[in-house]
Amino acid sequence: MAKVDRRILKTQEALKNAVIGLMTEKIFDDITIQDIADRANLNRGTIYLHYQDKFDLLDNLIETHLNELGEMDEWACKMDWNEALVPYFEYFEKNYLFFSTMLASTGVPSAFRTRLLASFIEGFKGEIDRESGRNTDLIDDVMLQYAGTAYVGVIEWWIRNGMPFPPKVMAKQVGTLLGRSL
Repeated sequence: MAKVDRRILKTQEALKNAVIGLMTEKIFDDITIQDIADRANLNRGTIYLHYQDKFDLLDNLIETHLNELGEMDEWACKMDWNEALVPYFEYFEKNYLFFSTMLASTGVPSAFRTRLLASFIEGFKGEIDRESGRNTDLIDDVMLQYAGTAYVGVIEWWIRNGMPFPPKVMAKQVGTLLGRSL
């Protein structure tokens, strides 16, 4: 795979930061390409060199975060719940502005929450305990929906309340609850 020019990465990062910053101030539909260009200190035409429009920029930003979370799924499923969730909560903390904007703000396209939930449900599919017998009478889809919705809800609560507990505490709490649920 060819290495991407650092200038391109820097420009794309500036555009992503600009759109997230603007989304903390305005409803997404009210943000213009000129607003993004001004915030990123770039020419309008530069945006179109990288993205089709503001929706493409936002979708790319969302996809980047979902892919990074998905990469964690690959090794996290081999760990205990409490240990596996620490890097996720650390990731949410590190990317607080993005997640607080996408989950806690009004006027943000709701597709993000739906995509995040679908991502977690997919990640939980291999985690249902069928050996112990405690989930014998439970339907997989119901269990997955329950666990995924609860997980996203706790993340939203944690972010909306200014992350009142450190990532390790959240991981232990949520890990224990998910362990009981799945």
